[in-house]
Amino acid sequence: MPELPEVETTKTSLLPLLEQRVKRVEIRQSSLRWPIPENIQKLVGQKLLNLSRRSKYILAEFEHDTMLWHLGMSGSFRLCETTEELRKHDHLIIQFDDIELRYHDPRRFGCILWLDAQSQSKLIDTLGPEPLSENFNSQYLFEKLKNKNVGTKVAIMDNHVVVGVGNIYATESLFNMGIHPAQPASTLSLAQIEKLVLEIKRILKQAIDLGGSTLRDYTNAMGENGYFQQTLLAYGRAGEMCVNCETTLENIKLGQRASVFCPECQPLKKMQLPVKKLATIRGEKS
Repeated sequence: MPELPEVETTKTSLLPLLEQRVKRVEIRQSSLRWPIPENIQKLVGQKLLNLSRRSKYILAEFEHDTMLWHLGMSGSFRLCETTEELRKHDHLIIQFDDIELRYHDPRRFGCILWLDAQSQSKLIDTLGPEPLSENFNSQYLFEKLKNKNVGTKVAIMDNHVVVGVGNIYATESLFNMGIHPAQPASTLSLAQIEKLVLEIKRILKQAIDLGGSTLRDYTNAMGENGYFQQTLLAYGRAGEMCVNCETTLENIKLGQRASVFCPECQPLKKMQLPVKKLATIRGEKS
């Protein structure tokens, strides 16, 4: 699934569309996570004024309407010449003055919606702060985590706590900090949280600078791969040696996600917890 760095990179690669006017809209498959709005044709004639990102959503501001775009599990945008051959899973085509924007999504979990009161309150209003903003700081995170008995990885991947810290970047941040992914979030000290906030910001900035992570078929709108995956120290490396101590990296499941860690560099503090709390930490139902 494209995470925050991939969405930010995608948004940046779409900037050539700014100030261009929509000439044609074609829906080839409307059935995504939610149906593509039937009245999307009202984009025709409108100029694209601004592109921004909130969490994993791209906000496309036109002259009279704003759209909310999400890549879902396998979605991608591509800028194409009008003569370029269509691909099987190209579901939406928006033709601008001199280029086409095509939305491609084999699994169809993405969304193309209007940004209105309903979608905003449902999808955006309850989100936590952006991780690269000043609002995401150690004092904020300490207050959010002090009563949470879930594993630290589950907590920092909660979009109500902070947006955009997906599986790849949570795994790498915790590995670099020496924090076990299942360590109860409430047991972290303020000093640990201060360092963790800085590490999350550093990892995400580095990933954006490297164009995100291409693990399967992710590319930006120009068809360019990301390169952050070449720097991965833990994610996807279960069974390999730790780069720090040569211990074999292990994998556990937290919140239905694979969580790779080093048992030597990321020791789990021994705590006597009831079965229900242990299940909570693992993101399971007790």
